[in-house]
Amino acid sequence: MANGAGAMPVLIDKVAWIRLEDGRVLSTRSRGKDAYYFPGGKREAGESDAETLAREITEELTVAILPETVALLGTYEAQAHGHPEGTVVRMTCYTGDYRGTLTASGEIEEVVWLSYADRDRVSPVDRLIFDDLRATGRLT
Repeated sequence: MANGAGAMPVLIDKVAWIRLEDGRVLSTRSRGKDAYYFPGGKREAGESDAETLAREITEELTVAILPETVALLGTYEAQAHGHPEGTVVRMTCYTGDYRGTLTASGEIEEVVWLSYADRDRVSPVDRLIFDDLRATGRLT
């Protein structure tokens, strides 16, 4: 449309790791960001979700995801935090075990375990996941 009235929304497609322990969920804050995000990221060309998850988690947290333990949690969509209105993030979330010691990499400033009380500190799409985890009794 010439007047710009039906502009196509922008979609950011991401894969995220949802790691729960003792009623809390693992989250990270990147350098210069004001919100916490579930670890993960965007696919590279030709990557499967499992390959993206493994690569991103190793890059961000220096641990290895154990592929045989990876399970789909769900897919969530919301307005992308820090992006223009109409930019939507679609996050396909997986659970899974890992090997190694969780350590923040160069791009990650902080690694934290959050409870439902921290919901207002995370991105809009993460809030949807917090609500689901709370509703199913996995997040305290």
